Amino acid sequence: MWKDFRAFIMRGNVIDLAIGVIIGIAFGAVVKSLVDDVIMPPIGLATGGIDFSNKFIVLKDGAAAAGPYASVAAAKAAGATTLNYGIFVNNVVSFLIIGFCAFLLVRAVNRLMHPLGETASPKVKPCPYCAMDIPIAATRCPQCTSQLAAV
Repeated sequence: MWKDFRAFIMRGNVIDLAIGVIIGIAFGAVVKSLVDDVIMPPIGLATGGIDFSNKFIVLKDGAAAAGPYASVAAAKAAGATTLNYGIFVNNVVSFLIIGFCAFLLVRAVNRLMHPLGETASPKVKPCPYCAMDIPIAATRCPQCTSQLAAV
């Protein structure tokens, strides 16, 4: 069993997936910092000094102390139940940025794989007798068994 597990782990796809997850986690941390430290402060300044990370609604006051609470952390410390919509806004912005970056990455990879103006050579041709697709190098149609002219 250990031998099978080791063979599974050492397969190229598993290693590639693990590296992708690690890079994704690191990229997520960078995007979170970008949103929290670079994008949201100017948005907060433009909206009159609003700090979205501390926007919340108290659903139930805490047992230790009644509101109003200055921050989400203060509400949690008092044992209050809160709806943290500001953190949700930050996470939505992070998601949109990550999605846009993933789109740009896929687009760049597609351009590298298929440069503009380059057409892939066809791999199949139609059989002149039965119209089924057959490999270019075929000399006999596998569908209708017709002998094809040598190219």
